Amino acid sequence: MIELDTLKEKFIKTSDKNKLPLIETIITEGEEGYQFLREFLDSYEGEMNTVIGTIFLQLKKSDEQVNHNFLEQKFPDGLVSLNSEKNIDYQELQELLVEQKFQEADALTRVKLCELAGTTAIARKWVYFTEIEKFPIADLGTIDLLWQVYSEGKFGYKIQRQIWLALGKNYTQLWTKLKWKEGNKWTKYPQEFIWDLSAPIGHLPLSNQLRGVRVIDALFAHPAWQK
Repeated sequence: MIELDTLKEKFIKTSDKNKLPLIETIITEGEEGYQFLREFLDSYEGEMNTVIGTIFLQLKKSDEQVNHNFLEQKFPDGLVSLNSEKNIDYQELQELLVEQKFQEADALTRVKLCELAGTTAIARKWVYFTEIEKFPIADLGTIDLLWQVYSEGKFGYKIQRQIWLALGKNYTQLWTKLKWKEGNKWTKYPQEFIWDLSAPIGHLPLSNQLRGVRVIDALFAHPAWQK
């Protein structure tokens, strides 16, 4: 077994992508491994990312009370700063994603998109594609970051967009890749969707593709992803 000091050094020096698989290995070292992760999380001053989210979730799901006490003291409301230009409260969404309640978070995400679009969209319970281009970058970025951070980087609009671009902007292939469709058969909501991290990359959050591609096309064209 690799010594913990060697693991720590490797973790510090390697890329974020390579950090992810090391987290579980560090945890196998017991309390010393957890202590290293707590200290790393406590001292981190960079932009919020998947690595930090994964450490947070690993500490949260552990059986060690010291980890829970640490999170309660340092991050009582979660990791992500909830920026909003429209004074919309995303704390409930953060809490659902922290708890890995992805089906509930998916439904609430659609509610938040309606709140961004305004009272008419709230009443009709869905958004027009023309409303999406007016969404503030800060708000769409907050929603996406919440999904990314608490899903080990698997979920979010940005990752869906990256897959779509890699497929040459082919929506037919995208539906299959995301497991939203198989052959000519659309995936049935909610029972046939996968509401945990065993889902394919980009599987969540959902968009109503049955109305066509205009809404998701507008999401993918939003300037939030040009940062």
